[in-house]
Amino acid sequence: MTKKQIGKRFLQILIVLFGISFLTFGLTYLSPGDPAEIMLTECGNLPTPELLEQTRHELGLDQPFLVQYGTWLKGVLTGDMGQSYSFKMPVVQKLVSCFWPTLKMSLLALLMMIVISIPLGILAAVYQNKFPDYFVRGITFIGVSVPSFWLGLILLSIFGVQLRWVNVAGGSTDLKAMILPALTLALAMSAKYTRQVRSAVLEELHQDYVTGARMRGIKESVILWRHVLPNVMLPLVTLLGLSLGSLLGGTAVVEIIYNWPGMGNMAVKAISCRDYPLVQGYVLWIAILYMCINLLVDLSYTYLDPRLKEDR
Repeated sequence: MTKKQIGKRFLQILIVLFGISFLTFGLTYLSPGDPAEIMLTECGNLPTPELLEQTRHELGLDQPFLVQYGTWLKGVLTGDMGQSYSFKMPVVQKLVSCFWPTLKMSLLALLMMIVISIPLGILAAVYQNKFPDYFVRGITFIGVSVPSFWLGLILLSIFGVQLRWVNVAGGSTDLKAMILPALTLALAMSAKYTRQVRSAVLEELHQDYVTGARMRGIKESVILWRHVLPNVMLPLVTLLGLSLGSLLGGTAVVEIIYNWPGMGNMAVKAISCRDYPLVQGYVLWIAILYMCINLLVDLSYTYLDPRLKEDR
C-alpha cells in the first residue's frame, strides 16, 4: 500500500471510531438502570434521594447527553477513558490488565488451531473422496456442531474434576491454566479452518500451473509445499486476522467457564453492573484492535503475493 492509501485508511479508521464511540455512548445513555444507584447498592448502602443526586452529580450523569459525550471524548483523546464504577480504577488500567491474559490465550489458541487445521486440511485435500477425506470431514462436521461452552465444560470436567490436572477454580494466568481454555477455543475454530484449508488447497490443486508441474515430472510433495501452500496462505491470513480480532474481543463464555481474567469476563461484569465508562472503553478498545489488525493484514498481502504489488 502506498503512503496515500495508508493515509486514507487511517482517515477511515478515525471516522469509523468516531461513529462507534457516538453510537456506543448513545446506547449506554438510553439503557435502563441507574449506575449511581447500582454502585451505591453494591457498596451496601441504602441510597437516599439526596445521596443519589450527589452521586449523579459527581459522576456527571446529571449533565445533558452532548455535554457528557463531549467530556468523555475529550478525555479519550488525552488517554483518559474515565473511572470504572465497579472496579474503582481507571478504565485504561483495567483494560490493559485484562488485555494481556486474553492476548496470551488468543495467541496460544491460534497456534494450536494452525497445528491442527492445516495438516488435516491438506490431508483431506490430497486424499479427496477417500477414507482420510471422509474421516476429516466427519470430524469437522462434529466440531462445527459442538457448542464451545459444552466443550469447555466437558474438558473442565475431565481434566479438572476427574484427573485434577488443572485448578477448577481458575483465576490464574500461568501456562498450565491457559492450556484448557486455549484448547477449547482452538478445537472450536479448527473445525471451520480445516474445511477452509481443504477448499483452498483443492482449488489450487486444480490450477493449470499444478497440471503443468506434474507433466514436467515434479514430485507431488514439491508441488504441494513450494507452489500450492504459498498461494493458499493469502485467504488464510485474512481469516486468521479476523479470528485474532474476535479472540481479542474476548470469548466471554469460555473465559467465564474457566474463570479466566480476560476481556470477555470483564465485559460481562461491566454490563451487569451498568459500568458505562468501562463498557464504552471496551467497545472502543476492541474497535481499534479490529481495525489495526485488518490494516496489518492488508499490508501483508503484498509480501505474501508480489503480484499484487505489480498490479498496483
